[in-house]
Amino acid sequence: MKRVLLLLADGYETYEASVFIDVIGWNLVDGDGTTQLWSCGLRKEIKSAFNQHCTVDYLIEEIDVDSFDALAIPGGFEEYGFYNDAYDDRFLSLIRLFKSKDKIIASVCVAALALGKSGILENKKATTYNGNTIRQDTLRSYGVQVINEPIVMDNDIITSWNPSTAISVALLLLALLTSKTNADYIKKIMGF
Repeated sequence: MKRVLLLLADGYETYEASVFIDVIGWNLVDGDGTTQLWSCGLRKEIKSAFNQHCTVDYLIEEIDVDSFDALAIPGGFEEYGFYNDAYDDRFLSLIRLFKSKDKIIASVCVAALALGKSGILENKKATTYNGNTIRQDTLRSYGVQVINEPIVMDNDIITSWNPSTAISVALLLLALLTSKTNADYIKKIMGF
């Protein structure tokens, strides 16, 4: 069984989180049946952007990185406190641990900024929110070669530039965990 950890920060974008839940879940039920997803955060209750509440499966300090195959991180809104959690040392340490174990890391939109701040993107290619240059400039300040493309993959690290890319990132993650044929099948039966 391939296990995915969904890392949530306060202010996370609900849509960006939901694609990972759905794609991994659809594969469990209607695909090859080899993937499952669990969530974690700094607190048991995490608030999304627009103040939806979510109870996570695990606290960050409870995570055994060796028991997961991939880390998925949705972006979020500064106005809802996203960077307070995403830049917290515990959040960044978990990202570094996944990288140190050569696990796949998939991020959407501004979640790339947490990857950048953690140091795992230094001297690597990546992208982030493209609606203005502020987020790209921030990512660049972490020593990242910012590429102005919808999805950028450097080794096993996936970054993307806005919510429109979220489903493609989740499907790419599924392809890496299973196969492209399987991911294409899930994409088809989900109607994309």
